[in-house]
Amino acid sequence: MSNIDIVVILVFTLLVFICGMSFSKAGKNMKSYFAAGGALPWWMSGLSLFMSFFSAGTFVVWGSIAYSSGWVAVTIQWTMCIAGVIIGFFIAPKWQKTKALTAAEFITDRLGKSTQKAYTYIFLVISIFTTGAFLYPVAKIVEVSTGIPITTSIIVLGVLILVYTAVGGLWAVIVTDVLQFIVLTAAVLIVVPLSFDKIGGLDNFISQAPEQFFEFTNSEYSWVFMIAFGLYNLFFIAGNWAYVQRYTSVATPKDAKKVGWLFGALYTVSPLIWMLPPMIYRVLNPELGELADEGAYLLMCKEVLPVGMLGLMLGGMVFATSSSVNTTLNISAGVLINDIYKGLFPETSDKKLVKTARIATILLGVLTIIIALLVPLLGGIVEVVMSLAALTGGAMFLPPLWALFSKLQTGKTVLSVTVISLGINAFFKFFAPDLIDLTLGRAMEMGVGMGIPIVLLLGIELYLKYANSSTSAYDVYETKRQLKVAEPQEAEDGSNNKGTRVIGIGVALTGLLILILSFIGESAQLLVGGMGVSVLVLGLYIIRKTKK
Repeated sequence: MSNIDIVVILVFTLLVFICGMSFSKAGKNMKSYFAAGGALPWWMSGLSLFMSFFSAGTFVVWGSIAYSSGWVAVTIQWTMCIAGVIIGFFIAPKWQKTKALTAAEFITDRLGKSTQKAYTYIFLVISIFTTGAFLYPVAKIVEVSTGIPITTSIIVLGVLILVYTAVGGLWAVIVTDVLQFIVLTAAVLIVVPLSFDKIGGLDNFISQAPEQFFEFTNSEYSWVFMIAFGLYNLFFIAGNWAYVQRYTSVATPKDAKKVGWLFGALYTVSPLIWMLPPMIYRVLNPELGELADEGAYLLMCKEVLPVGMLGLMLGGMVFATSSSVNTTLNISAGVLINDIYKGLFPETSDKKLVKTARIATILLGVLTIIIALLVPLLGGIVEVVMSLAALTGGAMFLPPLWALFSKLQTGKTVLSVTVISLGINAFFKFFAPDLIDLTLGRAMEMGVGMGIPIVLLLGIELYLKYANSSTSAYDVYETKRQLKVAEPQEAEDGSNNKGTRVIGIGVALTGLLILILSFIGESAQLLVGGMGVSVLVLGLYIIRKTKK
């Protein structure tokens, strides 16, 4: 990596950090800190949802699968598109109508305080492992591209991320997410044509690719796996407490629908573009083995990107992947403060709550760093992500999601399903191989993880229906919800306009940086320059819109 690339990384890091820190005064109360005031523009929330989910594994997890298995990686991600469309039609508007600040608040209103406490403790434990699994790919990208030891990368990047998330709250997360989306879209639209040029064109790529490289499934990732993983994505994107925040922080149910639909639309197109570089690299260098294929994406970028653009791509990858970390850190701190600390100390002022929330974000960030350091010992990032999905996705997120639509479920029934499902999944994952000599394959592990809570909830629902069970708990919840709906809405405080303006400035400066790099580089100058102008014009247009 050249000195120019390193300078670009530092400049871009500074730009992202300043954008996030510019909202240090935005968190005047819990709603503004954790829900951006509850009137976030739907396109911002949708792009943030996409980046928060997309970046968790695109470059390392899905890039690794694309390198080793080809088109299968695209098929896997198309299940996310289907989930987004379903969520847009049915689930996102339902969440918005709850008028809850967090998913935990909905569980309290609908299923009771004791159920909420149990779910909160389970969620916080799982979220620490989730953020650790998200932070590891960031450090892996830095290690592959710069040679900096992964341990050092995890610690330094973890501290940087938790600082601007702790200071700026949800607005810091949203604005930096949207900025990453623009940067990475521009970068990949440069990488893809250069990658094809490196391999000698599309025909050469297809003819030299391994056999069955363009099959939709394979033995490890079969159609059974795809169906089960699609269900996981539906439950996870619809019920994960960090993502629920994207549906509740917009102004209307119609806006919430648009959030889900935008997510689905982006996941229709993006896998086709994003998975090509590591697939092409398989033809260029088929010798990567073990955990080395986790770096295939960056290795392809290093092959083709002109000077400076590799640094920008790396910076975009780092902070886009970091999006998943800061999203989960923000909502985890929100749950800890809004749903535990506030209950213990109800007289605490808003100012003290926000200060405590920032401290909680830092503590959770430290735990995230520790978990990320352990990922290599757990079998690598692909194993960790897939196993975590199978173990916890359906068990944790489906039962409360089911209660969003059911009048019959109670706190005891949904919590029982979660505990039983987690127990069964843990048995098959950790104990069955030794006790009964049974090891589940990837597809069966995912199928069991999603199937058990579905079967249990359906059985309970049918039993309660035919037993004419009382709906009194739901009636109490509906009364609470109606009271929240009737509460006067806070006046817009200008945060939306400020957020849009900060995004516009960040995008314009990034476009200017790309344009400058087109003059410095010795190759692909026209392609890079054209992209720089396009991004600059987009940024100026966004800035202009905020002045109307």
